[in-house]
Amino acid sequence: MVFDALKVKNDIVKWIREWFEFNGKGCKGVVGISGGKDSSVVAALLVEALGKENVVGVLMPKGEQFDIDVSISLCEFLDIKYYTVNINDAYNGLMKELEKSGVEINTQATTNLPPRLRMATVYAVSQSVNGRVANTCNLSEDWVGYSTRYGDSVGDFSPLSMLTVQEVKAIGRALALPEKFVEKVPIDGLCGKTDEDNLGFTYATLDRYIREGVCEDEEIKAKIDRLHRINQFKLQLMPVFHYEP
Repeated sequence: MVFDALKVKNDIVKWIREWFEFNGKGCKGVVGISGGKDSSVVAALLVEALGKENVVGVLMPKGEQFDIDVSISLCEFLDIKYYTVNINDAYNGLMKELEKSGVEINTQATTNLPPRLRMATVYAVSQSVNGRVANTCNLSEDWVGYSTRYGDSVGDFSPLSMLTVQEVKAIGRALALPEKFVEKVPIDGLCGKTDEDNLGFTYATLDRYIREGVCEDEEIKAKIDRLHRINQFKLQLMPVFHYEP
């Protein structure tokens, strides 16, 4: 089946408008801006759905961010208001307190702390401007758990969660976004590696497997299946004990 990017783009815009009508009438759409394709596409969708005056971007470098000019450029291209909040002092302060507590902090904890601080920041800004927070995850990332629980995995509404990376790029082009935003190499901004370096396979390979069920490399196929299986909990509601008095 051929992906009709223009139709899907228009459907998402309509969905966003309807969602705000019932869940945030008069509120602003707030999105964390990384300069990558996902946040760029979500911001552009919000502008088309709500008007640029009702969209707020939040830039959250951790110290010096080498590519923050891309994030600023996106906000200027869309002509939206944005705030820059550096999370470095908050990160360092919390790490210092954790170390003082005697906790032995491992690599996973230090890697996931910045995304969680960023989401706390986005929500602080959103509540201050009467907003609703947009999630920017896509289906490909969610499929293999490439997100931080209670970090970039959350939000109030999610326009791209059912779309693969290739489909998100097509939506970006349908929105007439410059290629530098659509094709920016995805980097986590934390360890200096690209997403594909961290995953061990390309998004093109993953997307084909998701949509067509085809992956010629059995080792990669097994890795994708394993990541999908062990990360399903990230996409589910928190299990609760059902008490019946």
